[in-house]
Amino acid sequence: MLRLPTLASLLLLAVPQVVFSSPCVVFDASFNLITFGLNGKDWNAGTQGSWTSGSAQDITASGRPPFDGSNTTCYMAQFFNTIYILNGDAANPSDVHIYDAGAKSWSTQTTTTGGFSPASFDAILDHDTNVFYAVSNGEMYFLDMSTLKAATSSPLPWTDVGKTPYDPTYQPVMALAQNHIHFLDVPGTPTGDAQIFVIHFSFFQPTPQAYPIAGGGTFPAQHGQATSFFQTSDVQQEFAFLPDDGSATYVINVETNTTQSLAGPTSKDPKAIYAASITALVQLDSTGAVSFLPYTEGDASANANAAWTKVAAIAAAAPPSSSSSPTSSGANSTAVASGHPSSTGSGSAKPTGSTSQSNTTSSAVGTSNTGTGAMVVLCGLFSVFACLL
Repeated sequence: MLRLPTLASLLLLAVPQVVFSSPCVVFDASFNLITFGLNGKDWNAGTQGSWTSGSAQDITASGRPPFDGSNTTCYMAQFFNTIYILNGDAANPSDVHIYDAGAKSWSTQTTTTGGFSPASFDAILDHDTNVFYAVSNGEMYFLDMSTLKAATSSPLPWTDVGKTPYDPTYQPVMALAQNHIHFLDVPGTPTGDAQIFVIHFSFFQPTPQAYPIAGGGTFPAQHGQATSFFQTSDVQQEFAFLPDDGSATYVINVETNTTQSLAGPTSKDPKAIYAASITALVQLDSTGAVSFLPYTEGDASANANAAWTKVAAIAAAAPPSSSSSPTSSGANSTAVASGHPSSTGSGSAKPTGSTSQSNTTSSAVGTSNTGTGAMVVLCGLFSVFACLL
């Protein structure tokens, strides 16, 4: 007997599959600019001199994570020319994916999380110890990556350090410099000040440190993203802070206890993520567009006149328009959600509550197109159903 499809089954067939991608941007130890998970592939744009022309190299290789986590973040271990990815696989969010940039190979390290939540955290990777320090639900944890360039067979534990002294509602903004974790936008902390955790002594300093802008002013007490500028081999001495409104770029120097106020990114995107080399700050926004701000340590005049520029090599290989929003797709396709949480290249990673008008518009357009496609499919299925009757 002919079995007719039910209305419910027709509706399920009509619903398009939407697969989200969570790309990230990072450098290897030679300061080649790498984007993972952009348009479903991984790209190497080379060193800074090659960013404004040509096309990035496709370095997609087997063993990579799907880059579909809710807050995927990437971190460079400079001593080992290795990149670690947290939450790169939505099906296994506690795994750490390891990319050996020299061998161009992937492996997957399992972990035991305890109270650590891969769905809600901010983290930095300490330069000298190669240890992750993360704040998850108001608790500090660490994960020791030792000298790993490839995964081991035994899981690594996230170890509970203890509660942070900050308000439980605090959404951490974390930056690394001189083996100290700097917490910005802590409730009750004066504008332009940072609270500090001393890594080597596992100690929260009782008083904040001021970082005034030369010539007057302070960086704002706002949520934002932060990433550290690398040195040739030593620990980081400076980090960039970008408020969610993109109004300016603040570079904090922990040696001189001063701040530079530089041009804000062209893309005012609270969901953008950032990474820094020695001489550049890079933004990957939620449309998949990549741009950079050249930077010279100690040259305030050059930095004040620097402007953000598109990384044409990545745009040529992975155009932003094709990765800007979710689309109806087959199971193997990927798309970036405009409302997707993002992270910083330095290690901060968390959903931001705000959404820019441009992102809202992009999301609405994507939803509208998906709905139209579903209606077309649904109408066709109903026609088949009518014929069967």
